[in-house]
Amino acid sequence: MSQLMNAKEVAAYLGIHEKKVYYLAKAGRIPCTRVTGKWIFPKPLIDQWIDESARGRGRIPKEEERPFLLAAGSDDPSLGLLREAYTRHLGPTALFLAIVGSSAGLDALRDGVADLALAHLRDPVTGDYNLPQLKSTLPSGGVAIVLFHREVGLLTRSGNPLGLRTVADLARPGLRIINRQQGSGTRLYLDRQLAQLGIEPERIYGYGDAVATHVEVGLKVLRGEADTGVATKATAHLLSLDFIPLTRERFDLLIAKERFFARPVQVLLEIVGSREFRTRVEALGGYDTSESGRILSNT
Repeated sequence: MSQLMNAKEVAAYLGIHEKKVYYLAKAGRIPCTRVTGKWIFPKPLIDQWIDESARGRGRIPKEEERPFLLAAGSDDPSLGLLREAYTRHLGPTALFLAIVGSSAGLDALRDGVADLALAHLRDPVTGDYNLPQLKSTLPSGGVAIVLFHREVGLLTRSGNPLGLRTVADLARPGLRIINRQQGSGTRLYLDRQLAQLGIEPERIYGYGDAVATHVEVGLKVLRGEADTGVATKATAHLLSLDFIPLTRERFDLLIAKERFFARPVQVLLEIVGSREFRTRVEALGGYDTSESGRILSNT
């Protein structure tokens, strides 16, 4: 074996998953260096690290020892309810949410940075949500847990003063929109709709102005800083805005198979399938929780 190993070789050498190696490297908990963007692990230092672990001066941490879960990906107004319920079961600071968009959430899951990804990415070929992307992200296998289906559409001020009806209306001269960040499932949905209509994004005033959450979209519209934006029906209800429905989409939790039976993950899945969670989510408006907790595999 070479004196300089890559992450895959270290994973095989230590008998752990490759994503765990990346986690240890990024946390500074394993001897390594970065060369031209790639992690390099000197074998002599790895052997010394193993020896120190055996002597009790260091150790390879197990995933179960982490006292929290990190979920990265898409935004939804109901996620606060999920975090609140999880905290009641396992204590404060137990579930962290990184709202970075569906695509970045999958990247974080692939790199071992996040325990879970939150996504609503529709595959244009199959029409399915998330599973095709999960398969390409985690070739070794992953699981999707249905959180809910939700309604997404255009938000406008009360009374819909501009008479908006469809995505095509966004190309009206002078109409201002507020967009979502690049890589978010909502922005990818809007881009597909515009492409199908043959509308260049440059024609839309405000296309380059982006925010990270649905509520931020709603607040921009409420304050008159934008005429419309794509967001959930729940956001419209929350801010007393009008809602023009565009699509119904599935919103999932994505998990690597090797993490599926970890206790914190199982606690979270019990919450997702509970009557209490379903009832509280549906009360927000625009949700269908009939499949919440359903397990879908990409293999």
